[in-house]
Amino acid sequence: MGRPKTNDDTVKERLVESATELLATRPLESITVRALATGAGAATAAVYTLFGSKDALIAEVRGRAAAGLFRELSAVPATDDPLADLYALASAYRRWGRVHAHLYAALFGGVQTFNPSGAVGTRDPVAPLLNAIDRALASAKLAGDATTIALSLWVTLHGIVTLELAGALNIGTAEKTFQSAIPAAIRGWTA
Repeated sequence: MGRPKTNDDTVKERLVESATELLATRPLESITVRALATGAGAATAAVYTLFGSKDALIAEVRGRAAAGLFRELSAVPATDDPLADLYALASAYRRWGRVHAHLYAALFGGVQTFNPSGAVGTRDPVAPLLNAIDRALASAKLAGDATTIALSLWVTLHGIVTLELAGALNIGTAEKTFQSAIPAAIRGWTA
């Protein structure tokens, strides 16, 4: 009879939960394999057995967060009004961030590598935004460079969501700010 398997899917999920919590509350450079394992009630060897490395575990958390945000944004239907679609996408982004605050922090917290001119994958959360911007550019409702427009909208939206999640904006102030800042950012790029 072989030894019972201790590093199973249950332990894997506990490690992902531990990493998500730590990424949401601590700087990345302070997160150790021991802290990840302790948070999951597992041995440090479980991180290596199940993921190969701490960095691979962190990548798994961020990958799951990006996939969740992509699903939320992809569920926003494209209409014949790409400007309204941009607002709907911003609303979906904010809703996802509020519902999944720890995943939002894991995905966007701290210093991230970001290449705005890099290739966009088909399951990249920015793809639905770029699709709406491209449709608005094609219909001459927006004018400018798609990447620059996307960055300006994201910076505005990300600022609101980040401040709201940090408690710097109460729900009422965050809502009023969202309802004014996002349309203003979109109007700033209208043709």
